[in-house]
Amino acid sequence: MATTSSVRLIAGLTASIGSRDANPAQSISLICRNQINGGASPILLRSSRKSRLWLIEAVPPSKSWLGSDYGGDVKKPDARNYAVGGHAVAGKHDNKTTEIVIAAATTAALGVGNRVLYKLALIPLKQYPFFLAQLSTFGYVAVYFTVLYFRYRAGIVTKEMLSVPKTPFLIVGVLESLSLAAGMAAASNLSGPSTTVLSQTFLVWQILFSIIFLGRRYRINQILGCTLVAFGVIISVASGSGAAHSFKDTGILWSLLLVFSFLLQGADTVMKEVIFLDSKKRLKGASLDLFVVNSYGSVFQVICIALLLPFLSKLWGIPFNQLPSYIRDGGACFLNIGSRITGCEGAPLLPVMFVMMNMAYNISLLRLIKISSAVVSSLASTVSVPIAVFCFTLPLPYLGVASTLPRGFVAGTVVLVLGMLLYAWTPSTNTSHSIIPSPPST
Repeated sequence: MATTSSVRLIAGLTASIGSRDANPAQSISLICRNQINGGASPILLRSSRKSRLWLIEAVPPSKSWLGSDYGGDVKKPDARNYAVGGHAVAGKHDNKTTEIVIAAATTAALGVGNRVLYKLALIPLKQYPFFLAQLSTFGYVAVYFTVLYFRYRAGIVTKEMLSVPKTPFLIVGVLESLSLAAGMAAASNLSGPSTTVLSQTFLVWQILFSIIFLGRRYRINQILGCTLVAFGVIISVASGSGAAHSFKDTGILWSLLLVFSFLLQGADTVMKEVIFLDSKKRLKGASLDLFVVNSYGSVFQVICIALLLPFLSKLWGIPFNQLPSYIRDGGACFLNIGSRITGCEGAPLLPVMFVMMNMAYNISLLRLIKISSAVVSSLASTVSVPIAVFCFTLPLPYLGVASTLPRGFVAGTVVLVLGMLLYAWTPSTNTSHSIIPSPPST
């Protein structure tokens, strides 16, 4: 005759475990082991197959438990399998890892396209690089807010998302505009290889700020992996190019200023990660839409850049009183209209392609920060550097004669790949003593 038995376990959350006309191979029993020293007794849920074991709760000795007896030695729980019914959460973790890997690969690919198209966009606008920079910055605000409006009308963006505190976005705008100003001033006095070498400090600042402000801890293999990635980029791009002579010739001031600009960029990306984490609490678990972050951050950046415009124009060698005529001529070259316009072949196609690619790259980078961390996004962006260098050796249109690979490109790429593998490697740990946490109290 079939019988029905059940044991109810109160451990913050209420869980009912029972067997109804069960096959012996599928039966479940509760085992309560008393502790000699009067401590809490671990309650173990175990299947009769002896292949699964779950730690459910540790209760005070004053509590009494009613459970079915089960003979034999009790094995320690396996932290990899702690979902009742044998459904391990490892599958969900694997899906998250796959999502991050795909997003990182997409970001790296868009980063390559962004660097290549920037070089191509400057061919028709070689006399107007400042115009291209302002076109990108001010154009993003219009596009982001347009997309944000339609996403709000569609119900994707809620009023709660739009009402998040604006101070963090103001900080992002200030950091980005100051980083732009410092970076432009320093890069105009440093060589390309020197800039590549110093840009690797960006990763160092990100790790440091994530430790300070996010309380994140990194394994030794992750620290070494990031170091190898940075050195791989330096070797592959700057080897044999006179970077050391450039540092000596220009002095330490401009180098320190460029390092400071990357410090601001590192703080900016970590600040965006803080925004996502904080908004998840404010929105009760809901995820803040990417275009809210992009729109608010961009508008504050535009305000700060507008205030810094006299200083920025001077860095580009454009007197502020000549800025209106410069923008007018840059716009004419961009549109490639007029019989007197010469040397603007490839416009507006190449600049528009760059602006679109740059926008896609920034969105992808922000999404990667959202689902992983600022450091992972930095690694994905860093990987794109040597790949873009290799792309410039291909017969690309408008570039003319293809460039040659730096002397240490292959060796640097190998070091970079080793660094990525080392960062992603998870050391095997002994989980035999792992304890599965109890459910939160309700």
